[in-house]
Amino acid sequence: MTPDRFDAPGPAQTPAAPTSLHEARLEAVLARLKQSGARRIADLGCGRGALLDRLPGPTAVAAAVAVDLDAATLQAIRARFEAHDGIEVETVQGSVMDGRLKLGPLDCIVLLEVIEHIDPEELSKLEIAVFRAWRPRQVLITTPNAEANAWLGVPRGRRRHWDHRFEWGRERFQRWATGLAARSGYRVEFEAIGWEHPTCGAPTQMAVFTA
Repeated sequence: MTPDRFDAPGPAQTPAAPTSLHEARLEAVLARLKQSGARRIADLGCGRGALLDRLPGPTAVAAAVAVDLDAATLQAIRARFEAHDGIEVETVQGSVMDGRLKLGPLDCIVLLEVIEHIDPEELSKLEIAVFRAWRPRQVLITTPNAEANAWLGVPRGRRRHWDHRFEWGRERFQRWATGLAARSGYRVEFEAIGWEHPTCGAPTQMAVFTA
């Protein structure tokens, strides 16, 4: 998970006291984790571990599994949490679509700006891993809202990050998430994250799945 390249509205639309979109996403996920009382979570596609660093204190999370493909990133996370008293962090190197990974029992799985880095035709593998193999009590998924791209200054025909395989608008994301929830025996609700535009909506959208 990395901050978006286009991370703020243009000068003419800048709201008073704007919050970094990256920080706004983290705060939204932390609020949901606190609300749910989750004790053991997995951060899939954890990147450098920005979410993990913020878990102690604001939430009840006592243990987390950090999953990523990059070995050096995971080594840095292990070193950072070796002497940490607030939370136990385990690292697992592998694909977020590999349901054979042993993650143990989980209260919540977080996919923070991850799904847009997966080819759309591969999302069914993610669904099987997360909602059938690991099947936590809650799943939090955030992704860009493509409708807000022009407002953020993203040139027409481009995406926010070079590695994004797709970016969905609100209707497309909600249709995908609603179908996924129905197939998997979860209910889903949606939350807008970031500065709300009356036409484009917020720059980030989150689906909250509850078993």
